[in-house]
Amino acid sequence: MRGEPLIRAGRRVSGPAAVLLAAVLALSGCGASGGDSGPAADRGAAGAQQQKAGSGAGKAGAPAADAERPERQRKNPEPSATHVIRTATLSVEVKDTSKAAAHARATARDAGGLVEKETTERIDGTRESSNLVLRVPQESYDEVLRDLSGAGKLVSRTSAAKDVTDQVVDVGSRIATQRASVKRVRELMDRAGKLADVVALEGELSSRQAELESLLAQQASLKDRTTLATITLDLVEPETAAGAADDDPGFPDAVAGGWHAFVTMLRWLAMAVGAAAPFLAVAAVLAVLWRLLPHRRRGAKGE
Repeated sequence: MRGEPLIRAGRRVSGPAAVLLAAVLALSGCGASGGDSGPAADRGAAGAQQQKAGSGAGKAGAPAADAERPERQRKNPEPSATHVIRTATLSVEVKDTSKAAAHARATARDAGGLVEKETTERIDGTRESSNLVLRVPQESYDEVLRDLSGAGKLVSRTSAAKDVTDQVVDVGSRIATQRASVKRVRELMDRAGKLADVVALEGELSSRQAELESLLAQQASLKDRTTLATITLDLVEPETAAGAADDDPGFPDAVAGGWHAFVTMLRWLAMAVGAAAPFLAVAAVLAVLWRLLPHRRRGAKGE
């Protein structure tokens, strides 16, 4: 098929031109056929084999990579998405303040928390009231609230949640920047050769370290408040529990009331006498002088 056009072309051209054309075609054909078996072909074959091996290894290693992915996720867990400060205030009426306070302390400690503050006082000389500030982990916050609310008669309950995620991220970023700044100042101090430069850099380093410590304190405070929730618990005994016996007063109560009224009256009389004593003394002196003056006048007339 190719031979026929070549033969026809050979017929139309002269002898030398035909020989040259045949040589060119022969060289091009040998180059095309020899190129497949040369180094380039070997490299192409090797690449194809590597590609096939790589695809096979990729398919075989896919389950292993999938198996390792959860392990990597466990080693490098993602940070918490939100940081929340939770607070609550409870007021509960209980029969026995001491027992209820002990139960609240035990509940907080069992949840992994602590009692930050506790105050107990006596009301009207007959009832006790306790105020406790409890710090409990965030994951136990709701459970502890339910437990404390059921310790007696719930009078009031308020709770609040404040998202401080932006503040936590901002403080963390500022700490990283400030640490890098402190590091740069220290490097400059190491290279400083003049005393004036060293003194100036020391002042700058002290200022930046103070700001870094302030940021670290803010970060610690935020971590504490977002890790532990705050519950303020007020425990109070009911008025009827202590005053039920005073509803029907008896004879001793009447005697005590009368004696109290008598003592009160004497106290007021003594106060009145004490207040009028200066005036009575002055009036007595004036009366004596008034009586003595007429006798002196009569004696003077008789002489």
